[in-house]
Amino acid sequence: MSRITGEATPQRTERFLIHGRVQGVGFRWWARQEANALGISGFVRNRRDGVVEVVARGTVDALDDFASRLRRGPPAARVDRLEREPADVAPTGGFEIAH
Repeated sequence: MSRITGEATPQRTERFLIHGRVQGVGFRWWARQEANALGISGFVRNRRDGVVEVVARGTVDALDDFASRLRRGPPAARVDRLEREPADVAPTGGFEIAH
């Protein structure tokens, strides 16, 4: 909720696909920590094709910050490419590691 107007801050949901050396390097646990720090709900999971998928719901600013963090990844990761698109899934409360 905006402190100035008293209106709810708009939220949106986006899907991120992270390509590179992103599996087996703690990416999912790191992403959950970063999402929780930003107040983002959703989930992160490894896909069979070697990509990490994130579905995240938050404010525009929080999602932009999260995208910047996902582009860097944790220390052991190497992010080659990040895809970002609107998502029609609506995660509720919390951020989980999905299997």
